[in-house]
Amino acid sequence: MSANTLQASGHRVVGHDEWLKARVALLAKEKELTRQHDELALARRELPWKPVTKDYVFDSSDGKATLGDLFGGCSQLAIYHFMFGPAWAEGCPSCSFVVDHIDGAVPHLQARDVALVMVSRAPLAKIEAFKKRMGWRFRWVSSFGSDFNYDFHASFTPQQRDTGAVDYNYAMQEFPSEEAPGASVFAKDPSGRLFHSYSTYGRGLDALIGTYTLLDLVPKGRNEGELPFGMAWVRHHDRYDGGGFADADKPYWPDVAKTAVAASEHGCCGAGKQT
Repeated sequence: MSANTLQASGHRVVGHDEWLKARVALLAKEKELTRQHDELALARRELPWKPVTKDYVFDSSDGKATLGDLFGGCSQLAIYHFMFGPAWAEGCPSCSFVVDHIDGAVPHLQARDVALVMVSRAPLAKIEAFKKRMGWRFRWVSSFGSDFNYDFHASFTPQQRDTGAVDYNYAMQEFPSEEAPGASVFAKDPSGRLFHSYSTYGRGLDALIGTYTLLDLVPKGRNEGELPFGMAWVRHHDRYDGGGFADADKPYWPDVAKTAVAASEHGCCGAGKQT
């Protein structure tokens, strides 16, 4: 049977009354999860803030920009740490998958006093060429030559990686790449002081991915259990037909997957992030 077909055999099939009873029972669990989500969101907002004491400068399409400049006219700034290393030919497909879902949110966030910006270590020229290819509109700046990515645990030096474990997602752990995905949130008070209020990494970024929300509703779900890593099926949105990558070395792939796909390079390609 094709991977794109579905059959009912092996799954419980019932009449309307029994289905409705099961659905109402699940609804109670969904409502409880919604209440827990609201409580968690409140706790997140109540986290203490940490002053930003270092002067970070980025390369932008408008010239040099400080972290404060990235706020624009807003008092809140959400930054997505997009995996795109200085030597990479293109940005990480998994990060591209994430930001495909949030590009359209820019004007809505601005209406609620939030600026949304992508940050990568790739040089600005590479970033702008890739952004144009993908058709995105959000602001995207380069932190090349800055400590920003390292300080917020979204990039790792060769020396850090040589130790066998890096500081990612608030724990020392192995990580398959020099770049990592994450999101960091900052606030600016009326005097211009900057504060770091929150950062999340790994599976904490799932909340940004509308495709996963929809996949969690359908019978097959995310259907990633047999893949070498969770996002092995993900490609750039303009590459689902061809399947290839411009960056032949795939620096964003976990090492465990490189061997798995080496024998079938002509087949389905994707990229992943640490879960």
